[in-house]
Amino acid sequence: MWDKPAIGSLFCHKSVQEVCSGDSMISRSLSQRFLVLGTVFAGSAVAAGAFGAHALKEILDAHSLQVFDTATRYQMYHAFGLCVVSWAIDRYPEQRLEQAGWLFTLGILLFSGSLYVVALAGIRWMGAVTPIGGLAFLAGWALLGWRIWRDAHITRSIS
Repeated sequence: MWDKPAIGSLFCHKSVQEVCSGDSMISRSLSQRFLVLGTVFAGSAVAAGAFGAHALKEILDAHSLQVFDTATRYQMYHAFGLCVVSWAIDRYPEQRLEQAGWLFTLGILLFSGSLYVVALAGIRWMGAVTPIGGLAFLAGWALLGWRIWRDAHITRSIS
């Protein structure tokens, strides 16, 4: 199995490995996790967009194509949001910004996922799930903004 120094070297540069505590390694792994999630969601949004523009154009009606397009756009917006969260976790480690990342992830799954089901399978009642995903998006942005603002406000008050 892995020993602790080997795990630490995965998340910390060798020059700062000694100062990496358990908390910063956890923060770094969350940062990396959200960056990976963001890139996977972004890549799959590009693939879905290409699929929608080419393969689905002949299959779906105009309304379903519009719903599908909305799903891919919001997936991409929030994939970038996950990349921002990844950066912000490293920049503001005390602010517990991972909650915003989980809200964006939940939002992508519920908002975009439900719209994909509506567009592709025609299961209209899944549209009732979409606003829950939208609320997760809004809560994620609000939390991210609030905690970063709070950090800047606290830092300015101390200096």
